Amino acid sequence: MTIMIIGLVLFLGVHSVRIFAEPWRQARIQQLGEPAWKGIYSLVALIGLVLTIWGYGQTRLDPVFVWNPPVALRHLTVLLMIPALILLVAAYVPGNAIKARLGHPMLLAVKVWALAHLLSNGRLGDIVLFAAFLVWAIMAFRAARRREPASRTDSRSSATITTVVVGLVAYGLFAAFLHPWLIGVPVM
Repeated sequence: MTIMIIGLVLFLGVHSVRIFAEPWRQARIQQLGEPAWKGIYSLVALIGLVLTIWGYGQTRLDPVFVWNPPVALRHLTVLLMIPALILLVAAYVPGNAIKARLGHPMLLAVKVWALAHLLSNGRLGDIVLFAAFLVWAIMAFRAARRREPASRTDSRSSATITTVVVGLVAYGLFAAFLHPWLIGVPVM
């Protein structure tokens, strides 16, 4: 658990600099230059991500069960992952109505993903991991909205349809193949 927590502190910590220390971040960018800042940021985030994944894997070897979620919550998680993946795709498809309306779809995707997985996982390691991401996503979304509220920019129907279709295809691929292969847990 300790390794995972260290990883979470590094990964979410570096991703929280903009939430809690924007003036310090800007000063570092001015001091180091944007490429060096991005390099350091990326290295810390990568180390944090690797430690989080490794530590999470370790928590699964000797799990501590806090509660036993009902099967119905697994089904709810499967359903909630559909909008989560559509929101994730919306962050990258230019000109879609989802991003134009919501402003920060990736952070919303992380919120939905984390909440969905909190509902269907009762091990302590799962709870720590998903709760950490949920709290971070809530704070990051609030900070992002204060910095730059969702704009009502024009969107194209074709971009929105593409977003939904790609999100659904990504969901299907992840549910059928990638989740069991990467995470080692079948979706159903």
